[in-house]
Amino acid sequence: MTNTESPDAQTDSASPSDSGSNSTQAGADTLSPNASGEFAGYDDLPAVARTSSEVDATKVPRYDGDQSAMPDRACWALQNLLTRRYISGDRHPQLWAWVSEYHELLRVRLSELDLRLRLHRELEVAFVEQVGYDSRWGRRLLKRETIHTYDAILALHLAKHVRAARDEHVLITQEEIHELFAGVSNTIDRDVTLFDKRIDHAIDKLEELEILRRQRDDPDTFTVSQAISAIMTASVITDLQQQFEQFIGAGDEPPSPEDDADLDEYRVSDDSDGSADDTDDDDYEEDTDDEGVDW
Repeated sequence: MTNTESPDAQTDSASPSDSGSNSTQAGADTLSPNASGEFAGYDDLPAVARTSSEVDATKVPRYDGDQSAMPDRACWALQNLLTRRYISGDRHPQLWAWVSEYHELLRVRLSELDLRLRLHRELEVAFVEQVGYDSRWGRRLLKRETIHTYDAILALHLAKHVRAARDEHVLITQEEIHELFAGVSNTIDRDVTLFDKRIDHAIDKLEELEILRRQRDDPDTFTVSQAISAIMTASVITDLQQQFEQFIGAGDEPPSPEDDADLDEYRVSDDSDGSADDTDDDDYEEDTDDEGVDW
């Protein structure tokens, strides 16, 4: 028996298939392969940023013979921690981000050198200090920097000023700095001109330590770095305050080496040859009785 169907029936049965074919063709038009065999539609997808772990996984040697186990950014953060007095979020935002991200790795590497990482997240300040213990084999990698009595007095007042202001940016003028020394009086500084030069020298020293930053548009105005709140701990401020009061109470007596405070809490890398700063003014001489403090 021969099975025959009407033309209409054949047309009706073909319609669903044709419809599906058309749908498939429409999709093919949207994601049609290009010459390389990839769908052109993928080019319009948003790019996804790679995570730090993905970047680290693709680490390539920085130089021939590079055997470092840490990511490049951690290595650069470590190098800057060892060569800068401190890293702050406002002045070194990229370095601060790397220190924050890799702080656990950095602590391990620094510990191997008897160094401790101080990380103050609230102030966005990080610096390294030397750890001391009894061993004839241990070596000090960071040298303490000596500051003199007037430098310490200025640092004390600036630290108290910043803590009291509770402001992100603290400004102080050169005239206001001189006024901080209004209570200082002894036989050495009865010469007003020499007294002012000592204060200016202290200002220069704290500029060198990156505690004071001179304003470009107003050279007589300084920004006080928030880092001083991290560096000048409460115990340091208390010790300096006691020494300052003894200095004031000495009256006609010059400051003695025994009056100097020990600032072991803040150790910095020695960027210079360790010699005292020279001055161009022949009339200015450092007080030979003032041996300075370890900063």
